[in-house]
This record gives sequence, C-alpha cells and structure tokens, in this order.
Amino acid sequence: MKLSRILITATFAFAAMFAGSAALADTSSAQPITITASNWKFTPGEITVHVGQPVTLKLTSAEGVHGLGSSDLGIPQTMLVPGSDKNVTFTPSKAGTYVLHCTIPCGPGHANMKLVIHVVS
Repeated sequence: MKLSRILITATFAFAAMFAGSAALADTSSAQPITITASNWKFTPGEITVHVGQPVTLKLTSAEGVHGLGSSDLGIPQTMLVPGSDKNVTFTPSKAGTYVLHCTIPCGPGHANMKLVIHVVS
C-alpha cells in the first residue's frame, strides 16, 4: 500500500513538471483568473471565458493536494500543493460548459470537487 502511494505521488509529480509546457503562446493579453483549491472545492466554483480569448488560470491550493486538467480545453494535468502556485494558460476553441473534477483523490468530499468553465462566443 505504501509503494502504491509513492508511485501515485511520483506520477503526479512527473506530470506537474510538464504542466506549464502547454502554455508557450504569448500570454501578455491573457485574462487572469485566480482559482483556489481547498478541501473539497475550487473557489470560485464556476467561471466564464470567451472562445478565442487566452485565459491564464492562477492556480493555488489553500489546503491539501489537488489536481486539475482538461484535454478538451487544453489545460494540462496540473498538481496543486500548498505553497506552490501554478499558472496555466489556454485558449478555448469551442463554446460549451466544461466540468473539471479534481484529479487527485483528496478525501471524503473529493467526488464533488469540481470547477465548471462556461465558454461563450
């Protein structure tokens, strides 16, 4: 059991190393939005962004280890740990409502931990 915990932690740490690599575009015009993860919610829990407009999520964890990512939106898997903020830039290409769930099991409220991103034209 201890070995599996180490392997899971190492896997997410490896993925976190590449979290910023998808954001190589010019981010100077990106809309910044701060998202704070805590046990067992993202604050804010819903955001609205526009198709074709770059967005930089300023991700932080107030408590606990959490994860966020969306292949549909081009948000790389990103591990959030207290004291280590991450900036992830993406440009939505298709309108819709995207529900992103915490990707790292974080306790009894994990199943309901989500961030809803509304992409509008």
